[in-house]
Amino acid sequence: MRFFLSNAGLLTPKGHNSMREIYHQVIENYHKSGMMHPLDGGLVSGRFGREGFFMSVQDRRNRLLELVRSQGFAGLPNLAQTLKVSESTVRRDLDFLEQQQVLRRTHGGVFYTGPSPKLPHFDQRQNANWTKKQEIARAAVARIADGETVLLDGGSTTYELAQLLVDRSVQVVTNSLPVGTLFAGSDTADLVMVGGYVHARTGVLLGPYANQMLGELKVQKAMLSVAGLNEDGFYNSNLLLVETERAMMAAADEVIVLVDSTKFDRSSLAHLCDLGEIDTLVVDDAITPEWRQRLEAAGVTVVVAASQ
Repeated sequence: MRFFLSNAGLLTPKGHNSMREIYHQVIENYHKSGMMHPLDGGLVSGRFGREGFFMSVQDRRNRLLELVRSQGFAGLPNLAQTLKVSESTVRRDLDFLEQQQVLRRTHGGVFYTGPSPKLPHFDQRQNANWTKKQEIARAAVARIADGETVLLDGGSTTYELAQLLVDRSVQVVTNSLPVGTLFAGSDTADLVMVGGYVHARTGVLLGPYANQMLGELKVQKAMLSVAGLNEDGFYNSNLLLVETERAMMAAADEVIVLVDSTKFDRSSLAHLCDLGEIDTLVVDDAITPEWRQRLEAAGVTVVVAASQ
């Protein structure tokens, strides 16, 4: 016979269906008394697993973070059910992870704010310029008003922007599965997914079906990422992607390109458009005076993101 001994009282397995029920009653008694049990948020977590041992707090938080990261957005009841812990335990873990700036709580749940999804497209581009991408995203989100319809492509900088829009009252159109996942659980934003062929490396939908659907839409702003730009214009690395992004440009009243300063004076496989064919460019503060003058001469509004 195994006993749980605590300041909240002595419990035995008698009358309980499982050891997990005993554990949760001990924790509940501690919460009612205004105390925190050492097994709940202390050395070990509040889950008595099928394997017969307790999961460490760090392991539980890692599991929680991975659940939110993989889904983009998750509700608190679902997290508690999946982890088999109380909602109060999940709230404490979310408080901790929010302090680490990898999650952000909003009405109805929590969404991921750490490095971008585990796709080759993001892994190869994310780490070196993550700070710049976040700065650009913060500058770009200030140009979006509540109630607007915004088109977002599948770039890593655009994904950073998308995370800032999850709890905003906007209508989002996207061809990006990672971006769409972020908004699928949002209570405030409406989501329209563009269909088509899924490019596995980037998680974006491309091709004639995507282009046809975009041809029937109208949005206030299109937020696009590019692989490079030089005096001849903007470039991307995929021919199908360029065709779809041209359809996005045609659907928008204002075309806004989000690009960090490392992309300047670089070309790529496919030419997207000339410099003057976009309306606004949002860039980090490492842009050179020469480039800023060149863009403004082409009629482009240059928005320089403040460094943190």
